Amino acid sequence: TRSRPYNSNDNAHIEQKNWTNIRQYLGYLRFDNPAIVPLLNDLYANALSLLVNFFLPSFKLVEKRRDGVHIIKRHDPPKTPCDRLLPHLPTVKQRHLLQLRHSLNPFDLQLAVKRKVAAILALASPR
Repeated sequence: TRSRPYNSNDNAHIEQKNWTNIRQYLGYLRFDNPAIVPLLNDLYANALSLLVNFFLPSFKLVEKRRDGVHIIKRHDPPKTPCDRLLPHLPTVKQRHLLQLRHSLNPFDLQLAVKRKVAAILALASPR
């Protein structure tokens, strides 16, 4: 397991994005064919990571407090991981990431992800 020292029950926090980043694209099939490994690595390293990091915004929890019996949660406005990272980077790296984002087309990336997922699912075994 990938839990932290002295936190034996935090796998739920580590694996919380499995639905949006993995299961939503690949489902619950069994990937026991060794030929799938390079295809998965290519999917994660290229098209999917670029799509998620540059074009898919997400909410982040800023504050969670209890008001009597109610739990009040306050979130940041939705931002992409790239947008969250930019203010903390030097100007040269910011320019590089912005140039990379402007050179990408989200529709082409989504099409590439769909093609790669179809190739992976063709080799996968049903559960």
